[in-house]
Amino acid sequence: MKIPPVKVSFSASDRQEILLRIDRCLESGFVAQGENVNEFESLFRQYIGCQHALALSSGGSAIEAAMRALDVQGKEVLLPTNTFLATASGVLAAGGTVKLLDIDPDTLSPSVETIEAALGESTVGFILVHIGGIISRDILAIQSLCERKGIWLFEDCAHAHGSDLNGKKAGQFGVGGAYSFFSTKVITCGEGGMLVTNDENLSNKVKLLRNYGKPEPWETYCLDFGLNWRLNELAAIVGVAQLKRLNEFIDWRAKIAALYDTHFAQSSSIVKAVQPVGRCSWYKYIVLLPSGMDRKKIKDFAREKGVSLSGGVYDIPLHDQPAISKLGIQGSFLNADEFCARHICLPIYYGMTEAEAEYVIETIRSAIDVG
Repeated sequence: MKIPPVKVSFSASDRQEILLRIDRCLESGFVAQGENVNEFESLFRQYIGCQHALALSSGGSAIEAAMRALDVQGKEVLLPTNTFLATASGVLAAGGTVKLLDIDPDTLSPSVETIEAALGESTVGFILVHIGGIISRDILAIQSLCERKGIWLFEDCAHAHGSDLNGKKAGQFGVGGAYSFFSTKVITCGEGGMLVTNDENLSNKVKLLRNYGKPEPWETYCLDFGLNWRLNELAAIVGVAQLKRLNEFIDWRAKIAALYDTHFAQSSSIVKAVQPVGRCSWYKYIVLLPSGMDRKKIKDFAREKGVSLSGGVYDIPLHDQPAISKLGIQGSFLNADEFCARHICLPIYYGMTEAEAEYVIETIRSAIDVG
């Protein structure tokens, strides 16, 4: 049996509709940001329940544009060390500095106490990352802390399509949130991103910045030094088709997660990393290996048996990434170091069968026994 780490689903009817709409788009000759992007933004805005949703070329560009709009230049932004480079690079590219924080192993995010202790005179905000689609159970307390301390809370929602807590979707707890539609995500249009916010000022600034600072899209009159962060019409068409099936995708992933839950609740050697509260997108199903076990050996064994494990979150934390270590960032990250070294992410995707999930469980169990 061959089980990939992730599988993108486009049904026959989805493909037919996408191709029909792409053909109409090509026939019109208008493939830049237009009515299909507008539709994608409108549907995503309705799904999240926010006032503004702006399509961009990637999740990373959504973060950078937001950081530019929030004017982080010369200021400090706090963020967890167990995240992808884009979370930090968006701040750095906007002229800010980053302070990396260790995580609480019970939430995979920095705790309220860690955030508060890290606040400095130049701190203007904190970026919360919904690792694996898990909204931190401490998010309301973090939201309250940010309000009391006069800093903004921004959400990296790259993993959290459809995740919510108490009926509120990811991206609605702070000043804004950035989503990614890269090819591995719960829904994808190949490349793309979305900024969601209820802040009209933030929305207006990002709308300007994503198109070279032009208030009118087809007039070469620039009010600011923006960049080309636009999403094209063809990608938006794919995004619309995927968004319409997002709840279906999540429900399927949740069934696979429940199968994994049943097994790992009874396991003494391998445990689920975190039990989500609220609704989880199940972008990743994260488990912890026994302390000291050779993770590479486990992955190699699984691969030999046909099970490809998906990428970690993250195998190498930011403070150990060469691109970030050049900045000379100091700190103690004991919890993140242990989590990043011990965890693996099991295959989980729409269309995965119970038999495939059970085979993954058997394979990992065998790998642990051998390892």
